[in-house]
Amino acid sequence: MDNNNHYEIYCYQNSNTKETPVIEYIEKLSFKEQVKVTKYIDYLQQNKGYLDEPYSKHIAGKIRELRVDFSHNKHRIFYFTFIEQKIILLYGFLKKTDKTPQKEIARALTYLYDCEKNKSFIKYEY
Repeated sequence: MDNNNHYEIYCYQNSNTKETPVIEYIEKLSFKEQVKVTKYIDYLQQNKGYLDEPYSKHIAGKIRELRVDFSHNKHRIFYFTFIEQKIILLYGFLKKTDKTPQKEIARALTYLYDCEKNKSFIKYEY
């Protein structure tokens, strides 16, 4: 495998609490939803962190959202691409409105800043 083109998936880990919000979110989903989310994360990795709509959408700054719809549930996972070909999954939430709530974007930005400042992320194991 050519490592120059290989992107790795990591999860943001809070530098104070050591919690990993995206893993906690995914673990709460049903088995079938977890399978679909994992499939989309694989697809994101294969495409070097960039997918067009409807799979992904730019949110703010470096932040994009992975869009996983399952029946009536609209799962969203915020992520960004970091140096050294790392895709960092920040956290996920269940979208219940047409527009992404500002409080969710603010949380993603907070996690992004913590991640960049403290290099606080762990390898995603699935």
